[in-house]
Amino acid sequence: MFLYSQANCFSGMLSLKDLADMIAAKLQEHLFVGAELHGKRKKGDLCPCKILKVLEDSTVKTKYEVAWLDRNKKVTEPAVVNRDDLIWKKSTFSRNSLKPFIRKSTRQSFPRVLHDKLAEKYRISRDLAQDLKGKVFIKDGVVYNKRKKDAMEVKDSGKLKKKKVEAEEAEATKKEDNHQKEEPIKYPIDDLLVQPETDDPVFTVRPLPSREFNVPMDGVGDLLMVWDFLSSFSKLLHLWPFSLEDFENAICCKGSNVNLIVETHSSLIRLLEREKDECFSAVQKRTRALKITLTNWTDYLCDFLEIINIDDLSTHITTIKRGHYGLLDTQVKLGILRELVNQVLETDIAREKLAGSVEERQVLLSMKRGEALEEGRKKREEKEWLKAKSADNGAMNGHGVDSTGNNQPVLSNGNHIGQNAQIAKNKGEAFSTRPNHASNNSRHLEIESKKTGKKKNMGVESQAEKGIDLTKKEALLLLRDEKIAASTWSIKEQRVIYLLLSLSLVAYFERELEKRILHTNPLGKDRDYNRYWWFKRDGRVFVESSDSKLWSYYCCKEEIDALMGSLNPKGERERALQTQVEKFYSRICLELQKRSKDLATKILLEEAVHRRSTRVRALPRENSANAFLNYVNRWKED
Repeated sequence: MFLYSQANCFSGMLSLKDLADMIAAKLQEHLFVGAELHGKRKKGDLCPCKILKVLEDSTVKTKYEVAWLDRNKKVTEPAVVNRDDLIWKKSTFSRNSLKPFIRKSTRQSFPRVLHDKLAEKYRISRDLAQDLKGKVFIKDGVVYNKRKKDAMEVKDSGKLKKKKVEAEEAEATKKEDNHQKEEPIKYPIDDLLVQPETDDPVFTVRPLPSREFNVPMDGVGDLLMVWDFLSSFSKLLHLWPFSLEDFENAICCKGSNVNLIVETHSSLIRLLEREKDECFSAVQKRTRALKITLTNWTDYLCDFLEIINIDDLSTHITTIKRGHYGLLDTQVKLGILRELVNQVLETDIAREKLAGSVEERQVLLSMKRGEALEEGRKKREEKEWLKAKSADNGAMNGHGVDSTGNNQPVLSNGNHIGQNAQIAKNKGEAFSTRPNHASNNSRHLEIESKKTGKKKNMGVESQAEKGIDLTKKEALLLLRDEKIAASTWSIKEQRVIYLLLSLSLVAYFERELEKRILHTNPLGKDRDYNRYWWFKRDGRVFVESSDSKLWSYYCCKEEIDALMGSLNPKGERERALQTQVEKFYSRICLELQKRSKDLATKILLEEAVHRRSTRVRALPRENSANAFLNYVNRWKED
């Protein structure tokens, strides 16, 4: 209401920019109830305050009743101050925010005229202002400037041609359009600021993800965190990997000695014992078996709960001691596992594992950068060699010039041929050094891996290094064979072969880098700040709400395609999310395809069980939902 009351129905001959600046300046002078700004206290200090009431008095200046605010924006005490003592900390309205409002509120651009409904609603005068008289006139409800009026009068009298008037009008319109023309938006911008435009592609409707979990919704986050940790550190824990579905079903099972649950707790407690963690320093004073087994694992678990002394978990020690672990609530089971994982992450063994992985990744990245630089150097040499060859071929087709100035043909044993042969020889040597370079890099990686293995003194990591060495040996054998055969290849064949070798080396580096990723990061966020997670060992794409209270997932390729089609690349978050999904798209689809086949197999098995005669009961382990009961830890320590 204040914005409309500050102007006449006619805004005058100001440009859009000047009009917006004028209105913004007037709004800056106006204070209203609820405005937050800074005020001067009696001591002269500037403090944040909030206007509670406007005290208007015709005899004196307008005063304002304000409330002083603390750092948390809580009211401390009221006070009455003058207008001169109040200062805006930030302009409420800017030029850019007022421009679209002015365009929407006016029905004519030059001069600008308010809509009749707005003028009537806010009781704004429709009479011409004193400063506009003589400059504009009204005819048939349309406002014209004086130049237009003079042109119309001259036209009626026949003293001026119509083309000249139209030219002047076109020039005036062009000037106005230049005033209104704004800079194009540079995308990407914040997703919430993106507005639909005519040139936008047709976005698909984002599918609703599934929320079918066996565990309660507020426990899904802990379930995913614990399972991802156990899968990433499976070799360090000597724990054979298992699927997320088996882990979820095992957590929800009411049995007290489920092998998957027993092995999970035992592996975590065993690592804490090996670290001589202070949580188990009190256990050494008690009479406990040296080996954690199916019968005594709950005793170690109760000792752990007594040491950490968390009220929400310690109250269940009696139930566990009685052998009723399976009767615990799912949230309690996940809470115990979460605390075990947190304790393991603080051990020196886990930290050395993470530090070693980071160190190996740095070595691989430096090797990858060196390989890229070497590849660029080879390409530059090849380009120079081809350029020199084409120049030599042109010289051979013409005539050379001898020292006397006479034209002489270039002989086959001349300098050009010798230089060309020397360049070709150098090029062949450049190609032949490529396998040696890759071999040196591979040996360097092997040395770094062995150093890391000695430092950690871990048997599991030595087994992983042996697996990596086998991969490197195969690559080196391939490179050696290609080097031997390189002498018989033509230039085009060499170019193709080394291009393929470059691609294979890039793929090798990517595989080795991925093996050393022990922490899963989200793919990205959508415009509403929902986070998207993808675990390479499961296949599904999980969606976490912005407040981390709701979880859901996509479980088929069609849903992933629809999700990608609904992302708007003009937004910063959705563009980054789209890039990451495209990067892992083939792997996500492959994992989802495997998951679909496994589900189809389970359904067929369940139907086969139902088709059996009622006289023959199926064993519980034959049900696909009870597949976790068949779990065996093949990496268990002896």
